[in-house]
Amino acid sequence: MLLNNPVFVIAILILLVVFSEWLARQKYFKYLGSSLIIILAGAVLSNLHIIPSSQDASVVYDGIFTYIAPLAIFYLLLDVRLKDIRLAGVPMLSMFLLGAAGTIVGTLVGYLLLSPQQHNMPEAFAVAGMFTGTYIGGSVNLNAVALHYGVIKNGTLFAAINAADNIITTIWIILTITMPPLLQRLMPRKISKSANVETTSMVLPIEVSGELINISGFSSLLFLGLASLVAAQLISFYVPQLPSVIVLTTLALVLAQVKGVQNLKGGKILGLFMVLLFLAVVGAYCDISALIANKETAILLLEWVTIIAFVHGIILFGIGGLFKVDWNIISIASNANIGGATSAAVLATSLNRKDLRLPGILAGAVGTGIGTYLGLMIAGLLK
Repeated sequence: MLLNNPVFVIAILILLVVFSEWLARQKYFKYLGSSLIIILAGAVLSNLHIIPSSQDASVVYDGIFTYIAPLAIFYLLLDVRLKDIRLAGVPMLSMFLLGAAGTIVGTLVGYLLLSPQQHNMPEAFAVAGMFTGTYIGGSVNLNAVALHYGVIKNGTLFAAINAADNIITTIWIILTITMPPLLQRLMPRKISKSANVETTSMVLPIEVSGELINISGFSSLLFLGLASLVAAQLISFYVPQLPSVIVLTTLALVLAQVKGVQNLKGGKILGLFMVLLFLAVVGAYCDISALIANKETAILLLEWVTIIAFVHGIILFGIGGLFKVDWNIISIASNANIGGATSAAVLATSLNRKDLRLPGILAGAVGTGIGTYLGLMIAGLLK
């Protein structure tokens, strides 16, 4: 069957990259940008069962999340000079922590309003902890809380939780791509001087020009990326306190300051290509049929995560806007909460803010570190 054929899935995902780049250059779609287009295209194809969804996820998806997404971060960070990040560190972390607080408030508000424990959801307190964890640091935290309370053994509930989470995460990524340019037009904010971009315009298609690629340089880039990924995974395995994303980020930053690495051409193209593959899979995980299969529970969960995202957004964008924080910083911090480090880096790239890639990644890494603890705290409070 084609859906189980990894070669077929890879081919379709690459075709989506081509399609999104082409469509983003057409007259009536250029303001959407290839990042948004490929998310929507992936969602459409998965729900039409042309490519696998989250219910029958392909091994290709696991490979993209495990290897391609971290490599995308690595290659994009090779373009970072340490002087580029000095303006965004504190504002990004502040907005991220504010967003985490918004997630906790949203989780508790949803729990009080919907009373899920009275609607055939005996593990509702644990679900609250799972949502808290995932919307502060990502799915790793959701799984950790689920494992601790045994929710992972309840296959129907666990599938519905993941479906609701994936759908809202996809929608939120789309919103955080589209909101900054619109908010900048309505309520202009001062932009960091190092950005050197026109952020008042809508997201443009990703374009890379002027890079002359040769086999030697391209091979060197592939080696550096793969070797750094292996090193990061090994170090994280032997020193669990160091998340692999932090190790990989550190290695990329060190290499980015080396003149010989700076002279290698093609890293940006590799990184952006991998970003689009990642976004295609994000779209594919927006699985409507998984919700329909668990209708009553799914509706309750979807209402709950919608409340969480809404309260999170109101608190973060409201307070951040009140203090006139750059809308891009607010959006990327929100993405670091809802989607994690990789998602934050992808959004910074989509917004053409390379100066915010590293701060976004670091904020996401903080979320991964604290999300499980905060999730367990909320679950224990409601138990």
